[in-house]
Amino acid sequence: MQASLMNNTSALPLAGITVVDLTRVLSGPYCTMMLADLGARVIKVEHPEGGDDSRQVGPFVDGQSAYFASINRNKESIALDLKNPEDRAVLDAMLASADVLVENFRAGVMDKLGYSWEALHARFPRLIYASISGFGQTGPYRNRPAYDMVVQAMGGLMSVTGELGGNPSRVGVSIGDIGAGLYATIGIQSALIQRMRSGSGERVDISMLDCQVALLENPIARYSATGQIPAPLGTRHPSITPFDLFATRDGFIVVAVGNDSLFARMCEAMERPEWIDDPRFATVAGRNEHHLELKASIEARLADRTTAEWAAILERAGVPHGPLNNVPQLLDNPHVHARGMLVDIDIGQGKSLRVAGNPIKLGENAAPLPVRNPPVLDQHGAALKAEFEGR
Repeated sequence: MQASLMNNTSALPLAGITVVDLTRVLSGPYCTMMLADLGARVIKVEHPEGGDDSRQVGPFVDGQSAYFASINRNKESIALDLKNPEDRAVLDAMLASADVLVENFRAGVMDKLGYSWEALHARFPRLIYASISGFGQTGPYRNRPAYDMVVQAMGGLMSVTGELGGNPSRVGVSIGDIGAGLYATIGIQSALIQRMRSGSGERVDISMLDCQVALLENPIARYSATGQIPAPLGTRHPSITPFDLFATRDGFIVVAVGNDSLFARMCEAMERPEWIDDPRFATVAGRNEHHLELKASIEARLADRTTAEWAAILERAGVPHGPLNNVPQLLDNPHVHARGMLVDIDIGQGKSLRVAGNPIKLGENAAPLPVRNPPVLDQHGAALKAEFEGR
């Protein structure tokens, strides 16, 4: 697809796909935002009293939730009470013409509302039904509630996150929710392709805990291979050295050396060629065994210059590296801007909010995907009822 076409929403890959979005908070809305960014029509169904829970979560800008705004762009909003027969009739009409339903209630809630997979598949056989929950639709934990931190802990991620010898730590973003949202996006698109072959909708069952297990690629393999229980290592890689965060004169820099050739380049760039033949550091195994001595030697050398100076030196040498950016530094990064990864959205009263963009680039020299502002509660309710009530 050519870049020029990407400015036209109808040319996006999911154009023509309608998604009924019953999700709230983070995992589900993140998934449906990804679908909306890629061209799907996403109709967000919210409860009339307060809407999505995240509308009440700060920080706030003039009373508007920045949290909600950051993950609900490109969507329409309608307020429906699913216990009200008239509102249910509107939802039923939307489902009759929809391609995808996404929900992230606790397992069993949709069944009680009369919207189980079995019931809807019988009525709307082409509808793809995606459920995101803490523990999935099967298994002994299926009825348990969960939040991001619960699955980070249960899924083993917290056990390998934190400083060496310290307590386990939560990952600094809600990877339990976001990981589930991303896997749900993949599952839904896979089901859409499958429907092209079979003509039938599929059930997509996403468990937040399952997704944490899937993300634990190295620790599980390492334990299976060695029998040693992985533990927090700080910023160091468990089996590659130097692959860590190092202090400089004025800050920190990551140096990631994945093989002997890169190690030699690093040593030359740092004007320490003697490290190349040092028996402690000459091999990957040796560097791993003597990682503390090597880190001390590297940081002693890096203390001579600033992070920016070392970044320039390592860049010329072709050594993978990167400064430790805080959020303001990230937002000022010219490459991030060039890649269209920052989006300004209008949240009313002349106020705008800068949020993360979509990392998926389509076509040669692809332009940023189009963005529509997040909806206020029931913003499109009247128009949607007029559209669907007569069907």
